[in-house]
Amino acid sequence: MTTLTPSEKALVPFVSVDNMMKLVHHIGIEPMLRGLADYIEADFRRWELFDKTPRIASHSAEGVIELMPTSDGEVYGFKYVNGHPKNTADGLQTVTAFGLLANVDNGYPVLLSEMTVLTALRTAATSAMVAKYLAPKGADTMAMIGNGAQSEFQSMAMKAICGIKTVRLYDTDPAATAKAARNLTGLGLNVVACTSAEESMEGAQIITTCTADKQYATILTDNMVGAGVHINAIGGDCPGKTELAPAILHRADIFVEYPEQTRIEGEIQQLDADHPVTQMWEVINGTAKGRTSSEQITLFDSVGFAIEDFSALRYVRDNINGTDLFIDLDLLADPDDPRDLFGMVQRAAPA
Repeated sequence: MTTLTPSEKALVPFVSVDNMMKLVHHIGIEPMLRGLADYIEADFRRWELFDKTPRIASHSAEGVIELMPTSDGEVYGFKYVNGHPKNTADGLQTVTAFGLLANVDNGYPVLLSEMTVLTALRTAATSAMVAKYLAPKGADTMAMIGNGAQSEFQSMAMKAICGIKTVRLYDTDPAATAKAARNLTGLGLNVVACTSAEESMEGAQIITTCTADKQYATILTDNMVGAGVHINAIGGDCPGKTELAPAILHRADIFVEYPEQTRIEGEIQQLDADHPVTQMWEVINGTAKGRTSSEQITLFDSVGFAIEDFSALRYVRDNINGTDLFIDLDLLADPDDPRDLFGMVQRAAPA
């Protein structure tokens, strides 16, 4: 068989899981979280430029597989992601993902990347970027309810971006709490392992819920939430999956990414379709109010949106330049004559 050397037009930079982890350590986890938050915030400021659509979801009894596309008119991006809560029982990740950026003018991909690690980073960066606007002034303690794969990233992002000093951990599985406490030890946070959700919220100005069960659940009951806190609800991300008692939603001012998606997948699926919410991009642009009083309960009903993935992929593309933290994949056919794809295949036939 003739070996045809791929041209530069055929090659697409690919960031593997191994190289993504190396990139995190090359940059530093806190600087990377701050950098991702800056990119996400910048894209929220130009929110109106983007194509926006609720993610395309294929649901099953076991979980969901989704595609999350968007474009700013110059670059197109998408993420493939799944959510299968039962996977951990089989030694598998609940969430896996990969993503792609492409030039709009010719449709050619310019980056392919793992996004299992990157999604955890961008989700945490988004949470903390939003908390910077909505959390009470001087907040220094967070309750982290749900100590799975996201919990350490959330904790470190709140430290890096919001100045959190103490994280109070709780999970229904004590082994998960022990894992998170062990991983966070020595990273500059005061880590407190708790034995109940109520205990975890003692003295917390920020409450983050991140549980995985695909069912209507009540992680926070109304009596557990006092005035003046910021709730970062990130576990609900598909129909039928919620974490908060409806009464909390009626007491809180609710902030969302994209209402058309959040009303399907977020905590507000429990409310009337016209229940008022505020879009975060408007708060960031200064056209809507965020926190207005010390007694106010603010709730970020986060389900994750494609623009955040787009921002994260942009960040990776810009930060792998000049490094060896990617490989070139022979991903695109590039015949000498663009009209002669068949001829290119034939020239690769065995001698």
